[in-house]
Amino acid sequence: MADERAFSVEVITPDRVFYEGEAIMLELCTTEGEIGILKGHIPLTAVIAPGLMRIRESESETKVAALHAGFIEILQESVRIMAELVEWPDEIDLNRAEEARIRAERRLSEKASGTNLARAELALKKSIVRIEAVKK
Repeated sequence: MADERAFSVEVITPDRVFYEGEAIMLELCTTEGEIGILKGHIPLTAVIAPGLMRIRESESETKVAALHAGFIEILQESVRIMAELVEWPDEIDLNRAEEARIRAERRLSEKASGTNLARAELALKKSIVRIEAVKK
């Protein structure tokens, strides 16, 4: 029997349908802060910020992914995420993410002329999200 709390979730990227299914709760980061979505949520469109996305399919099943950028459209019965980049933990190379974190931290601490600080901060956030996703 289907859970009456469930709503449809679709996560698409430019190259694939990342996830398509039902959830009883969805959590992710937007540029306005972290958001939790349940069935019947007020309609909303928001910009996604780098962070973990948690798809709670049931009381005992939660999927976690690293969601880096995109847009979310929330309707009362469905959620659609158009993501620039989203990764399952098993798709992430932990060593590469650690190296990216170190490089970004070095760029930010050195503050050399010509360093794009906003880009370095974004690279740091993305690497931290990847590391967190793998370790969850």
